[in-house]
Amino acid sequence: MISSRFRVSLLEPLLGPGRADRSLELSAVVVAGVLLFAARLLLPASERGRVREPAVFLGGGLFFGVLTYAVGDRATLRSVLLFLYLLLVLASAGRSLVLLAIDVAVSRRTHRPPPRIFRDLTQAIVYVVVLLMTLRGVGVEPSSLLTTSALLTAVVGLALQDTLGNLVSGLALQMQRPFEVGDWIQFDPDARQIGEVTEVNWRAITVLTSDMVEVIVPNALLAKTAIRNYSKPTRIQRRQVTVQGPYEAPPARVHAAIQAALGGIPGVATEPAPWVQTKSFADSGVEYGVFYFIDDFPARERIDGDVRDRVWYALQRASIVVPFPVRTVHVHSVSDESQQRARDRELERRDGVLRCVDFLDVLSPEMHRALAAAAEVRLYARGEVVVRQGDRSSELFIIDRGEVAILLTRPEGGLVDVARLRAGKFFGEMGLMTGEERKATVRAATECELLVIGHDAFQKTLAAVPGVVEKMSELLATRAAELDAVASQRPRSGEVQDRSKRLISQIKDFFKLV
Repeated sequence: MISSRFRVSLLEPLLGPGRADRSLELSAVVVAGVLLFAARLLLPASERGRVREPAVFLGGGLFFGVLTYAVGDRATLRSVLLFLYLLLVLASAGRSLVLLAIDVAVSRRTHRPPPRIFRDLTQAIVYVVVLLMTLRGVGVEPSSLLTTSALLTAVVGLALQDTLGNLVSGLALQMQRPFEVGDWIQFDPDARQIGEVTEVNWRAITVLTSDMVEVIVPNALLAKTAIRNYSKPTRIQRRQVTVQGPYEAPPARVHAAIQAALGGIPGVATEPAPWVQTKSFADSGVEYGVFYFIDDFPARERIDGDVRDRVWYALQRASIVVPFPVRTVHVHSVSDESQQRARDRELERRDGVLRCVDFLDVLSPEMHRALAAAAEVRLYARGEVVVRQGDRSSELFIIDRGEVAILLTRPEGGLVDVARLRAGKFFGEMGLMTGEERKATVRAATECELLVIGHDAFQKTLAAVPGVVEKMSELLATRAAELDAVASQRPRSGEVQDRSKRLISQIKDFFKLV
């Protein structure tokens, strides 16, 4: 039963019954107001909206407090209004106290916001204490309610069994802190259940997967399963892709081709460095593992695809065929005549590509076709470096398909894009003819197919055709002067003739021509 007046036995000996009631009411309002003002003052600007809840509680309590003076001598109604008044005022004080203790004191000590589950649990405990204090204040003993309703307590306990299990599991997870909001975790063997933690509360966590699907995982389930955290202890993660190579290719050659392809891939870390491992001997070929590290886990699938692309191009350039199981057998006959026709068509195509190189016009048709037959076709992926400034190479590159960018290193550092070359253009003639260091870096701007002529293939041509050295030296001198002008930001020097004479001597020495 609710009594007709508050029990204020602590104040009655000092103030008397009537004055004790008013002093208790006034003290509760003052304490709640002071705590509300302190929370409003000390909370960060972005968190001050949290004081709305205690402010509403305090306002509601004052409303019911005013009503107690309007009901006159109706004792029962007055007791109910006083109960609501005291409940709301104490709830306001309790809410403000939690804000000061958790969101101000704890946050400033730890320099990060407290877990939501601790904030909610602390607030719930404070509200329960407020309710018990209010019940005791109006003459109701909470212990008598619990002892007289044992059956009801058992029913409620069974109904809240799962909820309490999630609560206890959530507390354990927060104490151990295996993950935080923003971490990428996996809570199921299925790779589709990998996602970013977006919320942690007393009942469950919310995970946003890579498929942009929101998954709610109960805390009790997380407490029973192994959790993989891809964001701790660091955000650097090792990745692996596998590729098969033919048994005919030595492992060292395959390793070198793959290792060369791993440099400069966006997202692949240089430290720790990637490496290649021979894993097993499969039915179709030798299986190689390509290991590398990334620090952008959400982009892992895109980076894995880029690595596979680069490996394919590198193996193709090295003439290493990726084996695969054949399930269908096609039986057909290939005559020598058809094979010869295919070779002739390919030779004709290469010969047409070589027609784009102007200094080769002095060659006879027979010598031109012989040079085309000795050329090599290479494929490069977008972003790959074909030649690097400062490297030594003795190859000439003719663009059959795609586009390349010519990059120069400035004296103050950094690369500058000075030109773009498309199909029909060529580069690398200085390295082919003199063997000197590359004057510029050439990078594939798109997927490129290049026709490559090496030093050995060209030596016979220079020895057999008189006059080609002089024509080539003049062109090389002109191009070298243009590159020097761009690199140093100076006009062309006008010393093309002198440079051409020096190049004639260098070319003859390099190819050992008399």
